[in-house]
Amino acid sequence: MTRSRKHLAPTQRMLRVGELVRHALSDMFMRGDIIDPEIDGATITVPEVRMTPDLKLAKAFIMPLGGRNADEIVKALNRHARFIRGDVGHRIDLKYAPEIRFYVDDSFEEADRIEALLRSDRVRRDLRSDEDADGED
Repeated sequence: MTRSRKHLAPTQRMLRVGELVRHALSDMFMRGDIIDPEIDGATITVPEVRMTPDLKLAKAFIMPLGGRNADEIVKALNRHARFIRGDVGHRIDLKYAPEIRFYVDDSFEEADRIEALLRSDRVRRDLRSDEDADGED
């Protein structure tokens, strides 16, 4: 049984191109190349860029410092997506510049949620029960 391409891990090429796009975006944000009042003065990090297998679409996950105005900043970046695509196309050496879509990176929130869960009394109690059971063998 074969798995569909959608569920496979990204290829080395997808990862490499994603990293090139991530660096180009980070450089643009650091230099202040995008003029928009929503973005002005915001420090934006780009933790990850995921590429489609055909390298035509890049999903860029961003997070402004402190998480402030993340949704507004994503909307502003998506409004400037054509300009950003053109600029990224000049910065990286690809036959076609990928279309870029921006999303709020919620991986930090997810990590905090998992950490809080692991610290909860219920999980600690379950872990102690497992340790006690292992010690009885």
